[in-house]
Amino acid sequence: MPSVNRKVIKSYLTPDEYREVARSAMNAGLSVSTFVKRICLAQVVHSIVDHQAVLVLAKANADMGRLGGLFKMFLSEGRAGQHADELRAVLRSIETTKDQLARDYEAVARGFSRRGRR
Repeated sequence: MPSVNRKVIKSYLTPDEYREVARSAMNAGLSVSTFVKRICLAQVVHSIVDHQAVLVLAKANADMGRLGGLFKMFLSEGRAGQHADELRAVLRSIETTKDQLARDYEAVARGFSRRGRR
């Protein structure tokens, strides 16, 4: 709410420009006013989307750790021959998860570079 100690700045935007600003503000979890003020004052704006992407990567990393632990358990039991099918399944799961982690990381990195991180 404007007060005696605050000034208003106006800017005219096309409908497309306004939608883009509003979308960016929503992704940051901010009002349009707060978002625009932070951008104009060169303050860092953290995106909720960035946080969600980091959570996806953390989950994939945890999955890799669990799969690696299962694999290590099979090997340490000394009965790898008895569990050859299970070992192959674990190795496939590890490879699948590793590939997904790489795809997720690339998607996050593309998103950061496309937006030109502040």
